[in-house]
Amino acid sequence: MQRLKKSFILMTLVVLMLQISMMRVSAYAYSAGDVVINEIAWAGTDDSTGDEWIELYNSTNQSVDLTGWYIEDDGGASVYTIAAGSIPAYGYFLIEDAEVATDVVADAVIPLSLANAGDSLALKDGGGIAIDTVNGSGGAWYAGTSTPKASMERIDPSGGDTAGNFATAVSSNGALGRSGTEILGTPGSVNSNYAGGGPAVTVIAPASVGVGDDIVVSVEVDSVNDLYAYGFEITYDPAVLNFVSVVDSGLLSSDGAATAFNYGLENGVQGTLLVGNARLVNPPVGVDGAGVLFDLNFSVVGVDGDNTALTLGGSSYLANSVGDILASFDGGNVDIGTGAGGADSVVNLSVVPGAVMYSLELNWEAGASGADSYIVMRQMVDGNYVVLGEVTELSYIDDYGLLPGVTYNYRLIAVKNGVNALAVDSFGMDDRGILGDLDRSDRVDGRDIEMMARAYGSEYGDEEYNPLCDTTMDGIIDGSDLIDVGANFGITYP
Repeated sequence: MQRLKKSFILMTLVVLMLQISMMRVSAYAYSAGDVVINEIAWAGTDDSTGDEWIELYNSTNQSVDLTGWYIEDDGGASVYTIAAGSIPAYGYFLIEDAEVATDVVADAVIPLSLANAGDSLALKDGGGIAIDTVNGSGGAWYAGTSTPKASMERIDPSGGDTAGNFATAVSSNGALGRSGTEILGTPGSVNSNYAGGGPAVTVIAPASVGVGDDIVVSVEVDSVNDLYAYGFEITYDPAVLNFVSVVDSGLLSSDGAATAFNYGLENGVQGTLLVGNARLVNPPVGVDGAGVLFDLNFSVVGVDGDNTALTLGGSSYLANSVGDILASFDGGNVDIGTGAGGADSVVNLSVVPGAVMYSLELNWEAGASGADSYIVMRQMVDGNYVVLGEVTELSYIDDYGLLPGVTYNYRLIAVKNGVNALAVDSFGMDDRGILGDLDRSDRVDGRDIEMMARAYGSEYGDEEYNPLCDTTMDGIIDGSDLIDVGANFGITYP
């Protein structure tokens, strides 16, 4: 009996040891690409060449314990071991050579020694299984620069270890180096070159903006699943725009859930606006949808020709019920009047008689930036300009109600990207024909008297008013116009 008990205990211990062993194995059972080397500042920062850092990204929907994981540099010539720490689902893990390398709090401080000429890096789990590689075949870095010191960013976390999947950082997320210089890179947030799919957030600004306008700028998401929270850092030029307020669209609360929507200027100063919102639902559950997240109200304080970018800073994010969502963030621009997004005014505008009588032909040349279309206007008898038409060609024929021997004033406006350029004015006259030939028969006769009679006494704007009968161009059809008909009665042309 004692021998059976001992055997049972021994077998139990063996089973427990096997279970523990299996648990240990399963703890390291991650697949290639679950965690990737996402960004490398191999040249350090502009504040110090020694302030190198490496960012990891977790592409799974669960936290990963990185304790014991390590990065092999050039096949083990150097090894950077993570003593302890975990990376959140869809989150980042920042390894810095020194805590002061960036003003972003490091998840691990490990002495790094990356060669500017290039290194081969391999991320391995605690069991020595390779989870990711960068520049695995060796040679020069795929991207990044030493002047200025810009990081090398992965374009798509699922895109693999190829030169085409890496790019040099093009913008900052606001992180600073040890001496306060802005870092050209995005430590701890989505890469500036990210193009791996997922929802896209876009700033939609009005196409036409004038000095002193009150405008609405929308922040939209094209399509997102399980959206639980978001946060945005929106920067703009306070010399061009003055922030007024934000209006929540209600997308996060579309199913009736309560939310915590907040916004405010950073330190109360114009130029950087923070907006945040989250669903007050636990356990966390997001909503699916697309459309406007919120609208921004601004007053235009700049002058004609000013422009400003509306940038979604690197700390901007979308989150689902588990963690951050990889998304692209595209800013917008506000151009006032003839700003950078608009057209240049036309040049060499001329007004000459058209191919047929009682017509004028306008011709012009496009400005240096070109235009999408051109608005043609003519000054009427009340002194105001009215739109005759909008064309894409570089000419226009006006044959509406023109009188011979009368000078007409024209105004032409180039339009590009919905922004109007400064207007250009010119004038012209067609001296062909007979004043008083109201029916265009090339003779002044009884039909012209009848036409005059039917419009007699009407003023510009009245239904009966006929511009052909207003021979004196004074806005009223009366005896002075009848005199012109009488003076040329019986005359033919030519």
